[in-house]
Amino acid sequence: MLEAQGVTKRFGALAAVDSVDFAIEQGEILGLIGPNGAGKTTLVNVMAGSEPITAGTVYFKGRNITAWPAYKVAEIGVGRTFQVPKPLERMNVLENVMVGALFGRAHRNREMRQVREVANQTLQWVGLEGKANFAVGALTVADRKRVELAKALAMDPELLLLDEVMAGLNPVEIEKVMDLIRQINAQGMTILVIEHVMKAVMGLCNRILVIHHGKRIAMGTPQAVCDDDRVIEAYLGEKYAAAKAQRAQ
Repeated sequence: MLEAQGVTKRFGALAAVDSVDFAIEQGEILGLIGPNGAGKTTLVNVMAGSEPITAGTVYFKGRNITAWPAYKVAEIGVGRTFQVPKPLERMNVLENVMVGALFGRAHRNREMRQVREVANQTLQWVGLEGKANFAVGALTVADRKRVELAKALAMDPELLLLDEVMAGLNPVEIEKVMDLIRQINAQGMTILVIEHVMKAVMGLCNRILVIHHGKRIAMGTPQAVCDDDRVIEAYLGEKYAAAKAQRAQ
């Protein structure tokens, strides 16, 4: 569904993303992990058109979308959330989600009545139907994350890019979001998940891409990636390595 070839993003002399190659297969959940500052969000920003690319090529369903602006990427079926929720503070929850419905893949054919209907259906899907008229500033962290997800879902994407939608949530909230992501994927949506919660990564993803210092260092099944010495050294750490050694004895 999406292919990145040699994707590079530089900020001056710093290569935040350095010649990264990978592909997302239709219908899968692909995890994207790595240490803080590894370049995960920057990679998503480049693919979604939020940041101009320095070098490389991005294809969506075989179509070259390199350097397309974010609105145009959204119109062809790529939705995304942000690591830090970015609600429109002067609008209530329903109105925020209506914005996603207005500017997504099917927006040209939607009347305002249809936009409101899509937004209400999406709020029901993410469990916020009872808070449609709430001010977004009055919501908990978990609910603000759900609004962020609802905005992206209302865009009717074929590919959904999720940037740490579980950060800051407690274990019960994480389980609920994991269940929701599984439901979304079961409806046929392809998903890329940036996440530090390894329980979620291992429990959700078909494959995992690992980047470190902007470079791809591993890609494979969750178990293969977690057994990779490069990933353990760069990301999982000594505690995980010790536990792995103990299991092997």
